[in-house]
Amino acid sequence: MTGACYVGMIRVRDDACWQEYVARVGGTVSLYGGTILFRGMHEQIMAGEKFTGVMPMERVVMLQFSDAASARRWHDSAEYQQLIPLRDRAADVTLILYAA
Repeated sequence: MTGACYVGMIRVRDDACWQEYVARVGGTVSLYGGTILFRGMHEQIMAGEKFTGVMPMERVVMLQFSDAASARRWHDSAEYQQLIPLRDRAADVTLILYAA
C-alpha cells in the first residue's frame, strides 16, 4: 500500500457524543480524498508481553489518503477542525499519521 494512513486509537467516554462525531466525520474524510478503511473494537491481545489483557484504547480507526499532504489537508481543514471539540468531548483519541 502506498500513500498515507491515519491510525486512531480511541477510548469513548460519551457514547451519544461519539455517535454524533462518527456520523459527521466521514463526510470530511471523503471531501479530502480519504477513505475510512476500518473501524473496530478491541477483540483480543495476541502479542506483547507488556500487556496484561487490558487495552487502554478499546477502539481503532484507519483512514487512507493518497499522500501525506492530502492527509494533512484533511486534518487541518476547517471542516475537520470544527469537529474536534465534539470529538474531544466524546473520547480520548490518539491520531497518528503514517506515510509510505
